[in-house]
Amino acid sequence: MSGHTPPVQDIRWIGATAVVDLAGDIDLNASSSLQQQLLRSLDRGPERVVINLARVGYMDSSGVATLVKLLSRTRKLGVELLLARMNDRVRSIFEITRLDSVFRIVATEEEALG
Repeated sequence: MSGHTPPVQDIRWIGATAVVDLAGDIDLNASSSLQQQLLRSLDRGPERVVINLARVGYMDSSGVATLVKLLSRTRKLGVELLLARMNDRVRSIFEITRLDSVFRIVATEEEALG
């Protein structure tokens, strides 16, 4: 576990939107801490959560499962969840699992905030 970069680099607030910057590989090692941090970001009551995946190089099924749990929680709370700046490698996981039709995936942070 030592030397493992925490997946959440920053949580920036833009009005009522929490922009969560992730980095590194989102895998089994990172998923439980990621889940705790993402759920904690909901404690402040955002209207929208944008997950910025620009610096995520790889995501496995546990990382996807973490985002599915977050989506379930945000829907219960009436919070909009968007995934932004996903690279092709990560996007392909969402396409294979057909989750690209479940999540709102946008190209840019600006689009997510618009």
